[in-house]
Amino acid sequence: MKSYKLISRREAMFGIGGIVGSLAANKLAAQGGQHSQHGQHGQGEKKSPPPQQHDHSKHTKPKPESKPVVPKAASQKPSGQPRSNLPYTPVVVPNGTTLPWKMVNGVKVFHLVAGEFEHEFTPGLKVTAWGYNGGTPGPLIEAVEGDRVRIYVTNHLPAPTTVHWHGILVPSGMDGVSGLSQPPIQPHETFKYEFTLRQHGTFMYHSHHDEMVQMGMGMMGMFVIHPKNPVGPRVDRDFSIMLSEWFVRPGSAKPDVSAMSDFNVLTMNSKVFPSTEPLIVKKGERVRIRVGNLSAMDHHPMHLHGFHFKVTGTDGGPVPYSAQSPESTVLVPVGNTRDIEWVADVSGDWAFHCHMTHHVMNQMGHDIPNMMGVETDDLDRQIRRLLPGYMTMGQAGMSGMHDMGMQNPHNTIPMLGGPSQFGTIDMGGMFTIVKVRDNVSDYSADAGWYAHPPGTVASLASEEELKSDGVI
Repeated sequence: MKSYKLISRREAMFGIGGIVGSLAANKLAAQGGQHSQHGQHGQGEKKSPPPQQHDHSKHTKPKPESKPVVPKAASQKPSGQPRSNLPYTPVVVPNGTTLPWKMVNGVKVFHLVAGEFEHEFTPGLKVTAWGYNGGTPGPLIEAVEGDRVRIYVTNHLPAPTTVHWHGILVPSGMDGVSGLSQPPIQPHETFKYEFTLRQHGTFMYHSHHDEMVQMGMGMMGMFVIHPKNPVGPRVDRDFSIMLSEWFVRPGSAKPDVSAMSDFNVLTMNSKVFPSTEPLIVKKGERVRIRVGNLSAMDHHPMHLHGFHFKVTGTDGGPVPYSAQSPESTVLVPVGNTRDIEWVADVSGDWAFHCHMTHHVMNQMGHDIPNMMGVETDDLDRQIRRLLPGYMTMGQAGMSGMHDMGMQNPHNTIPMLGGPSQFGTIDMGGMFTIVKVRDNVSDYSADAGWYAHPPGTVASLASEEELKSDGVI
């Protein structure tokens, strides 16, 4: 018996119907106070009735015009309140979602739908992307070590595809490599993957068919497996961030997947700053950030301000305590995940970003002349005779571009800039903020900007201070 097979329409409707049923059940449970705003998961106390018997010799492809119901990934606030009725802290996905599941005869059943949709990196920059359940990255898959999972994958793309479970130990026929471990999933087909989770940690899933194109269009997601028998202190806040990179030509509506080096849109959960949602944390809480990198070419040194953390896990599993050392920057190579943990014992607004300087800029062009230090006053006056309002840029750096108010070309955004209490944050791309507050009553509420205690903000030095300290 082959590990892989195309499922019949009847099988698909049974499995998919179960998932749709779980959405309704979750909604009712939420109304009954059984779930918080993170109630994406079925609890599985009651088993569904056994499926009807099928004639497996009569598998047929669904007709193109007969598409199964597509379950939407449950919306999730980036900093929602964890539920207390689970043996683990649910993972929060800034700017993202978590995939619902339904318990069917002891198996957790999920449904991914590959498709094309419009994606917004930040207001002013949209592309046609590919992904899962209407988003990129696809919804987080969250389960527990020892779970038996069944994942239906429906292909609504114009091309064949597969799904590879990156770092997860599965039977060879479930590994998702097109042509090697399975036939590709043709458009309008639904395939079934099923395996038992034999490990725990932070993993990923992505297309393994025409990878350069399909992953370059956004077909990737995170897969978290919680330990069956946790060891060590439990985290209070658990976040998931997928790093990726794109090349979007000015005015273009689609990413250029043929790019090999000149990526100009660097994203965290497929958003660029200032649209990356902050990570809200209460002072004293233990925090974990799970970072995955499915960029095409670039590794990312992720730097956290204000704290030292320890790397506690990779996509190969937990890092032994004896091998953990304090860090403030962790390199996340292409095709890898890293888990970092620390106690947020200092309140404030703390940056978390890639330390590759070009990776914290938006749509930066690299084929422009170096204007640093060039005197352009006379040149600008002459050019303005032909082009009123012309201004040469870059002779003193890129700072302040966000505040110039210039009109950008179609479907482009400023290279730098997001608002804050002290003016403009001169960052873009892979940049977000960890907001640590003394008290947090609602993790989904806007935390605002940190109110610094008097005397703790860098400020303009007075002449008297400079003289007193012998600086002048």
